[in-house]
Amino acid sequence: MDKGNPMEDALRKIAEHCVEGGVLIFTGAGISAESGIPTFRGRGGLWEKYDPEKVATADAFRRDPSLYWRFFLDVRLPILKKVKPNPAHYAVTQLQKDGWVSAVVTQNIDGLHQAAGTEGVLELHGSTRRFLCTRCDFRCGLEEIDKILLESFPPVCERCGAVLRPDVVLFGEALPAGVLEAAFEAAQRSRIALSVGSSLVVYPAAFVPQHAQSFAIINLEPTPLDGAAVAVVRQKASVALPRLVEILKERR
Repeated sequence: MDKGNPMEDALRKIAEHCVEGGVLIFTGAGISAESGIPTFRGRGGLWEKYDPEKVATADAFRRDPSLYWRFFLDVRLPILKKVKPNPAHYAVTQLQKDGWVSAVVTQNIDGLHQAAGTEGVLELHGSTRRFLCTRCDFRCGLEEIDKILLESFPPVCERCGAVLRPDVVLFGEALPAGVLEAAFEAAQRSRIALSVGSSLVVYPAAFVPQHAQSFAIINLEPTPLDGAAVAVVRQKASVALPRLVEILKERR
């Protein structure tokens, strides 16, 4: 690959900060968009077609959970059944296996990092592949909820009969304190945070990479934090991250 192109130059600059390890990977919707999962915001995002005030807020769920579950059945479930990790997800796993990564923090709720083999992922907004009872401690996964939805809509707990909900952070709810705290602590221990596919406009999540000693950005669109980053790569994550894996292997 031509070492004079902007992506290569920026990735090599990022690699300079990675060579001693301690790399926090912070991922957003852009990395999963390449697997076919629509983003929520921006052009073509889900919120252009669906009103988040009706299907994704805590208040709306309490008033009428069927609105969320209809959205889940019509949109989320078909996507979750067919999507697979892309080269960017596998590159994160490889960086972790190669010993560069101190932590992986994600804003995504799709579980694709785990599907690609990444371990110990800190999910700031939960996972749409997990479900829990609104009353008791019953929990289940995607396969179980599929069966429950055939018997009841909205789905109810097999133990107590209360409505089930996704194990995700709905609008109006706080991020899980323990997960957010762990993410900040991991960032503070990291030499560099690599933000991948995030618009860096959703807070408090966007504070996480800023807690590392330095941070870099891989994202197709500009972000508000580009000016403070040590390097910015304006490229698809599925192209940039595998190349970063190669560059770091050269440095072994």
